Amino acid sequence: MNAIKLDHPLVLHKLSILRDKNTGTKEFRELISELSTILCYEALKDASLEDIEIETPMCKTKGKKLNDDNYAFVPILRAGTGMLDGLIKVMPNAKIGHIGLYRNEETLKPVEYYYKMPKDIDKREVIVLDPMLATGGSGVDAITRLKESGAKKIKFLCIIAAPEGIEKINEVHPDVTIYCAAIDEKLNEIGYIVPGLGDAGDRIFGTK
Repeated sequence: MNAIKLDHPLVLHKLSILRDKNTGTKEFRELISELSTILCYEALKDASLEDIEIETPMCKTKGKKLNDDNYAFVPILRAGTGMLDGLIKVMPNAKIGHIGLYRNEETLKPVEYYYKMPKDIDKREVIVLDPMLATGGSGVDAITRLKESGAKKIKFLCIIAAPEGIEKINEVHPDVTIYCAAIDEKLNEIGYIVPGLGDAGDRIFGTK
C-alpha cells in the first residue's frame, strides 16, 4: 500500500481520546488540529530547501529555508477544514484551495458542489485534507479534479483510513502517497469506518 501510518506514542494517545464518544467538541477540534500538525511534519520530510545566509547574535552562518509558496493545502469540505489550522501553524503562507464534496447516502458516491483553487495550482505541491478516508470516493474525485487543474505532485492527509479507501486511491492514483494516523479494520454496511470515531464533520462542528 502507498500509505504511511504514523507510529508514535503521542499519536496513539491522542487518537484514543479522539475516538472516545464522550470527547466534547472543543477537545475534538483541538485533537484534530494537533494530529494534523504531526501529519504535516511527516508529509514534508522530503521538502526541498533553499540555502540562505543568516546572522545570529554571534556571527554570520549558513541556513536552510523552505519556500511556503511552493505548497497548497486543499481541504475537502466540510470536515477537511478542521485540519487546516494544524497545517497553517507549520506553513502559514501556503495557499488554500477548497473542494466541496458530499456523499450520496444511497449510492455512497461523492457529489461535487464547490471547487476553488489558487491560480498557480499547477506549480505547487498539493496536500489534500480529509479526516476520514472511508470508501475513497471523495478522495479519488478530489485528486482527479486537481490533476485536471494541472497539479502534478499531490499528497493525501487523513486522520483515520479504512483499507478500502487506501486501496481505492492506490488503484486510481498510485502516484499519491497517503499519510494517516491510523488504519482501521473495515467499513460497515453503511460506509462508516470501524472502529472509527463516527462522523468527523459532525463532531468537529457540533452538528450532531
